[in-house]
This record gives sequence, C-alpha cells and structure tokens, in this order.
Amino acid sequence: MDDAFQPRVHDWVVTCFGEEIAMDAAERNRRFLEESLELVQSLGMTQSAVHELVDYVFSRPKGDAAQEVGGVMVTLASLCATHGMDMAGEADKELARIEAPEVIAKIRTKHAGKPKV
Repeated sequence: MDDAFQPRVHDWVVTCFGEEIAMDAAERNRRFLEESLELVQSLGMTQSAVHELVDYVFSRPKGDAAQEVGGVMVTLASLCATHGMDMAGEADKELARIEAPEVIAKIRTKHAGKPKV
C-alpha cells in the first residue's frame, strides 16, 4: 500500500458504481461500517458487544472527522499486528482481487440488494 492506493481505490469505486455513488458520503459511511463490522465479526466479536459499543460511542459528542481517520488507521494497524496480519499487503491483495471484471459484476449485483438506510 503506497500513496497511490487511495486514488486507485477511488478510481475503482467510480468504475464499479459510477461517480454519484462514489461521492455519496452516506453510502461511503455505510460501506465502511459494514466492512468494519464484518472484520470484527470474523475475529469473534459478538453482536451484543457491537450494540454495547454503538450505544457507548453515540452517547458521546461527535469527534473531529480528520482525527478520527487517524485513529481508525492507527487502530487498524494495531489490530492487524495483534492478529498477525499484514495490513498493507492485505489491502493491495484485496484491491487486485476486486479489480477483476467478474468480481466487479458480482459486487454490483450484491450492492443492489444492500440497505440504503
């Protein structure tokens, strides 16, 4: 994962879903939360623990978005280190996987059935 990773991901999102969905902030929030939940679920976190944490977070004042991005990256790096995963390597591997045309088609189909809340 290098400095070109973020623009490459953005280009992929535009290619896969179009500019409107790529720039839809609420949609990007939903997809980030979905992936975060899938990660902690895969590592054994329970649904009840997630609900407890949601209640805790939303009982507090909103943070500064830029600082929270930093916190997400630091925490993700720590989580990966704890679980013996290469964060950058897995990110590069996933982007390469989802760039395949057949995978893009599957993702588009799956996306059409996701909640738009």
